[in-house]
Amino acid sequence: MTEARTLAALVERLGRMSHALQFSTGLNPSQWEALRYLARANRYSASPTALAKYLGITKGTVSQTIIALESKGLVTRVRGRPDGRSVHLELTDEGRNLLCSDPLRVVNEAGGCMTDAEREATIRGMNKLLDALCQEKGRCGFGVCGDCTHLDSRPCAKGGGEGCFCGLANESLATEDLQKLCVNFQSAP
Repeated sequence: MTEARTLAALVERLGRMSHALQFSTGLNPSQWEALRYLARANRYSASPTALAKYLGITKGTVSQTIIALESKGLVTRVRGRPDGRSVHLELTDEGRNLLCSDPLRVVNEAGGCMTDAEREATIRGMNKLLDALCQEKGRCGFGVCGDCTHLDSRPCAKGGGEGCFCGLANESLATEDLQKLCVNFQSAP
């Protein structure tokens, strides 16, 4: 088997294993992934549209996922200002608490068998693979503000120091925003 085929087989097997793990605590894999996403999304990305893009599913399917999570008391919808037409999704305290028992934590634990260098190389390689697949399928790649080309070096008004300004939104970012997922992420060429 070629290395490319071996990689594809490993990705498929890991995907199936992680998928199966997530039928847990009355949730399905899409619901778990939505909770994880919302826990990591920045203020520009906690919307149903951004969630659908991230998960690679239709707006109708994401709507059903949100309805299920709302009915379980894990997510709330907050109407945007000033006109109330936009919707922002927020995890409830119960949703945040449930993430403490995320079924994919076993993957984190299994990663303990790797050296730091192996983990770093795997993360770099998986990110390259994901970026290539996103480009191939015309999907936005998402990423964290701290790695984005929109990050500006103006001082942060919220006490974060240098490098805490989104040039696209023309707004200051808090230091904690730098590690949050953004739908407007743009990687360096």
